[in-house]
Amino acid sequence: MRTPLLRFSARLPLRRLFGTLTPAFLAAALLTGGTAPAHAAVPAAESAAATSSTAPDGDSVASPPGANDWNCRPSAAHPDPVVLVHGTFANRYENWLTLSPLLKSLGYCVFALDYGTVPGITSSGSGLLLPIGGLGPAADSAAQLSRFVDLVRSATGAAKVDLVGHSQGGMLPNYYVKFLGGAAKVGKVIGLAPSNHGTTLDGIANLAPYLPRVTELIYTSCPGCRDQVVNSAFNQKLASVPDTVPGVQYTVIMTALDEVVTPYRTQRLSGSNVTNVTIQDSCPIDLAEHVLIAFDPTALHYVVNALDPAHATPVFCG
Repeated sequence: MRTPLLRFSARLPLRRLFGTLTPAFLAAALLTGGTAPAHAAVPAAESAAATSSTAPDGDSVASPPGANDWNCRPSAAHPDPVVLVHGTFANRYENWLTLSPLLKSLGYCVFALDYGTVPGITSSGSGLLLPIGGLGPAADSAAQLSRFVDLVRSATGAAKVDLVGHSQGGMLPNYYVKFLGGAAKVGKVIGLAPSNHGTTLDGIANLAPYLPRVTELIYTSCPGCRDQVVNSAFNQKLASVPDTVPGVQYTVIMTALDEVVTPYRTQRLSGSNVTNVTIQDSCPIDLAEHVLIAFDPTALHYVVNALDPAHATPVFCG
């Protein structure tokens, strides 16, 4: 790998950090009287274009730099296109502003989808109207991922893709591979702070029985949040079969400072085809938490190594 990862800065837009809320932040906001993301009115055509992930001619809108070049053909060095799967209350544009151009510069064909969006619910950032994704039922979102993978394979001629996801986007590939036929179409699954076994949301989820109205508001607005809570029906289905599927290589990249998918060690997967790493193992002073891990040089170095293990390089502090 000739391009040092450290040349790519982990730039995080402030609106991404504060305006795009994670499930725990949303719950905390509701509990303390804060506000959820605004429901902005958007012209129908513009909204459809911004959220389209099912046709190449729609995917060019609000894509991160380097992603969704439908004329890209995989090279012999990187034969599997990389599909990026954003997290809850996020979108492909902002979630992958750092990783997408990095992978493109390394010679990968990179694609990214928006999933779990609700018409009319958008945010504004970087002069664009952007969808707020990851809200819909997780099973429906996994089905969207399945369709997008088929679209990428058809456009590129590739037999398989590699999946890189953040938070809910790190968990959805597991469902896709286990239950939707993805095992034959996926080479690698790489999760950044994935909600593989559900989350307690830093203990907030334990308050649900005592706050039924607040819980109903959150889960009605965001079924994808409900599905990621420990012991949800969706979570139980994921746990009904082994963590991994033979033939797929898994990498889980965690941060000990995760405040959303908690306890953070529950993100680990079990199996002989899994590598579980914590970024503080290589960089004890790394302060990246759940959101920042998608922009953290150390974490993204692990991603690059996992995509191309034959050319992996030592991971140090970014």
